[in-house]
Amino acid sequence: MALAGTFGQRVKRQLSLADAPPSLITRSRRGVDVAVTETLNSEPVEGLSGSLADDAYLVSLKLQDYPDCELWEHGKCFTKTDVRAGTTYLYDLRHDPRFVIDKPFHSVHFYLPRLMLDGIAREARTPPIGDLACRYGFGHDDEIMRHVGALMLEGLRRPAEANQLFIDHMMLAFTAHIAQTYGGWQRVADAARGGLSPWQVRRACERLDSDLGGTLSLQQIAAEFGLSVSHFSRAFRISTGLPPHQWLLRQRVKAAKQLMTLRDVPLSEIAISVGFANQSHLTKVFSAQVGVSPAAWRREALGIRDSET
Repeated sequence: MALAGTFGQRVKRQLSLADAPPSLITRSRRGVDVAVTETLNSEPVEGLSGSLADDAYLVSLKLQDYPDCELWEHGKCFTKTDVRAGTTYLYDLRHDPRFVIDKPFHSVHFYLPRLMLDGIAREARTPPIGDLACRYGFGHDDEIMRHVGALMLEGLRRPAEANQLFIDHMMLAFTAHIAQTYGGWQRVADAARGGLSPWQVRRACERLDSDLGGTLSLQQIAAEFGLSVSHFSRAFRISTGLPPHQWLLRQRVKAAKQLMTLRDVPLSEIAISVGFANQSHLTKVFSAQVGVSPAAWRREALGIRDSET
């Protein structure tokens, strides 16, 4: 199994790209990585794609039609198929899947090691997950993957706005969805587990509040309580009503409000100081939570009339 941190470089070589595509990565408590990257080329180098052979799966959400795609497996031509935008394909990388590059392509690729699937089953105390249902050349109409792919694509294009808690949360949801939908995994119902104890809630919130920039990972926080990431995330949501990354955004907005009562501090400085990527990021999150823009809220809080601005 290769490290997900090298996934972008491997995809660059596989598709003969000029540069390694950016990746978002999450890591489990046992050090197993899951990664996602965007592949896009309107003028590709034609020929057979390179190898990504690994003890892992590649889950690919297609964003562009790719008609008459020639697929190879184990070094031999396997079939031809019309790839449609919006469909999801699963590839078992142990079979060394490749394709003939002869037209523009655009996809979101998720790298999912088999060890990650083993890990979530072990942590949930459920039977091991067998092989995923990889029907080579068959595209799945998977609405959840389209939603996850769209969110991760936004994070790939605006990495400064995608804090590690959000990445971890989405990758956990992605892994669970793939395991359930294509691996037959059935996890224990959430109702069978309660929330965190009061001291755990207090400590977890203190840790999140001390890192408004969102550099802490779910794995780091969960490890402090000896919990798996999935268990911690569910228990935190039960106890607070919000998943960790949403709780963090609420705290950022709360901190921003406190600073916005100071008339002379620019919104751009406030945004950076409370963990947002920039003023635009602050405005987007603040408006979604509060219902008005930061500037409008500030005018109201300070009693400033429009004629004074």
